Amino acid sequence: MKNSSAFKTFTLWQALILPFFIVLFIASSLTLGPILTITIAVALISILYFADMLFNLFLVGSSLHNSSEFKISKSEITIEREWPTYTVFCPLYKEISVLRQFTEAMNNLNYPKEKLRIMLLLEEDDVETIGAAKSLNLEKHFEIVVVPHSLPKTKPKACNYGLSLTESEYCVIYDAEDIPEPDQIKKAVIAFENAPGDIACVQAKLNFYNANQNLLTRMFTAEYSLWFNLTLVGLQNIKGPVPLGGTSNHFKTYVLKGLFGWDPYNVTEDCDLGIRLYKQGFRTGILDSYTLEEANSKFGNWLRQRSRWLKGYMQTFLVHTRQPRQIQKHPFDLHIFTFYLVVGGKVLSILANPLMWLLTISYFILKPLVGEAIESVYPAPVFYIALITLVIGNLLYLYYFMLGTAQRGQWNLIKFVVIVPFYWLMMSIAAMYAFYQLIVKPHYWEKTTHGLHLQKAGE
Repeated sequence: MKNSSAFKTFTLWQALILPFFIVLFIASSLTLGPILTITIAVALISILYFADMLFNLFLVGSSLHNSSEFKISKSEITIEREWPTYTVFCPLYKEISVLRQFTEAMNNLNYPKEKLRIMLLLEEDDVETIGAAKSLNLEKHFEIVVVPHSLPKTKPKACNYGLSLTESEYCVIYDAEDIPEPDQIKKAVIAFENAPGDIACVQAKLNFYNANQNLLTRMFTAEYSLWFNLTLVGLQNIKGPVPLGGTSNHFKTYVLKGLFGWDPYNVTEDCDLGIRLYKQGFRTGILDSYTLEEANSKFGNWLRQRSRWLKGYMQTFLVHTRQPRQIQKHPFDLHIFTFYLVVGGKVLSILANPLMWLLTISYFILKPLVGEAIESVYPAPVFYIALITLVIGNLLYLYYFMLGTAQRGQWNLIKFVVIVPFYWLMMSIAAMYAFYQLIVKPHYWEKTTHGLHLQKAGE
């Protein structure tokens, strides 16, 4: 079990990969020469960019041409029927500022209260939030569950404790600041009933209720609109592995228990669980229903959250490359490359971006000094691949951001898409910090401060 968990960050051969490539680079520089060695490295990165560009073009085109997401009509929701039991997991740790907002959002869910069990999963040492929750005098369908102190102190560990206490037919996880669409749970039930039997998870779309708070929240919102409206729908269309969002994942409870829940040592447990579902022969569907969250409005808070997400992607990639063949349902299943591109390639390209941008900017600004040296590492085939990804690739990505915001009806955000490259630079900073944390404290959970939008409203 430990071999399929982020409990162990690196196996022996994984720990030796980075030193191996460093030694290989030095040896290649001494034998083939530094120019040829750098040329090979640049060519490999350029090919990765090119493959990622083509793959995303295919995903976006697929989602626009023939969306397979689950769309549930109002008439289907209002039919008189017996609804199944449903458990809501909400892990809360030092979340007093948004506690009342969350309980109100749960009370607004259009689902029979006698069939609904809302677990507020509170850590034993968080006496303030426990006291605040008790003081609300919540209705009977709410349950304050105190999670016994243990390490690691992570969201997935708390969810696993809640999972061990439920026998409901379905379950869902919501974050502390979430405001889901009132009909979402009913839509999820109908989606499960209408879906093929291998659909074990339904992912609702995420977006933000404070999109226009500042420039950072606008960029964050544009990114989410692209990811949930186009990218994940494209992944569902091709029946590939889907990295789950951290909230609004609806599950068949027996499947989730069969997978032993979430990995408590993975700080992006949602991404890991999406891959594990695929490996066991299950699929994830995208539900045309929204949950609104709070977009981080302060850079430091955003950096902590994003570095945790990227560290979790690194953990997930390391875990599932220990036995990569398990991702393939059959010998010709090409979704192993989907996993490599969506999880590993995503992180690698974010880390490589500053270096490639530096080469490009240096070439144009310092051409008399470094132009000839940079040209020498870009032979014609590599140059044309790099040029296509630089010009066409970046324009396409900006266009995808516009499409995502347009699909969400966020027309006021489209004009801000031109500054997305600065947002990409921020992600590279977060990725470097994530890589550092992967080495020194892999299981540390960077706590995200919620309720900043409420402070802004108060001001």
